[in-house]
Amino acid sequence: MVARIHGRFVEQTDGFEVVGTARTGAEALELVDSLHPDLLLLDVHLPDLSGLEVLEQLRGRGQDVAVVMVTAERGAAAVRSALHGGALQYLVKPFEYDDLADRLRRVAVTLASLADEVDQATIDQAFGTGRPVDVPAVLPKGLSPETADLVLEAARGTGEISASEAAEAVGLSRVTARRYLEHFVDTGAAEVRLQYGGTGRPERRYRVVR
Repeated sequence: MVARIHGRFVEQTDGFEVVGTARTGAEALELVDSLHPDLLLLDVHLPDLSGLEVLEQLRGRGQDVAVVMVTAERGAAAVRSALHGGALQYLVKPFEYDDLADRLRRVAVTLASLADEVDQATIDQAFGTGRPVDVPAVLPKGLSPETADLVLEAARGTGEISASEAAEAVGLSRVTARRYLEHFVDTGAAEVRLQYGGTGRPERRYRVVR
């Protein structure tokens, strides 16, 4: 039942689809081998192996699938094991859709940023040691700090970005991405300029200034 709920959450998130569901740790290992997913949502508490054992075996086999732990386990030892095993995110149940979607998008942005040769700033962001992103503490209703971080990271990574480009990078609708970008302009975190083309309305281009 929980797997079905999480599967629906994944399917609701632009850019993601469910390719397989496992009920046990052994089945998870088999499906990773056969399906080669980009991302694995992994619980600590499984009927046979611990999810942490699954993670350890995956790494031992050379599987570099991205892993997000989704579990009720709050023990510090488990969190450390997940971190040392290479999990990219750790989300404690129960959680809402937005909590998972934000972490899925964050993983997608991290993996996309590491597709080619990268600089130190990009590496620092991937390892969570970069300079904290300056997101205003109070956001309009319907906007989340986690997604705001992602939009700012995408804008910083390109120097200048449109709402359509931000939407594609983060996995949002263009309208939602523009709400975030316009909020950053309103609060002084970004500035906007109009880029005129041959025909039609000018495109709004955003640049992070702090």
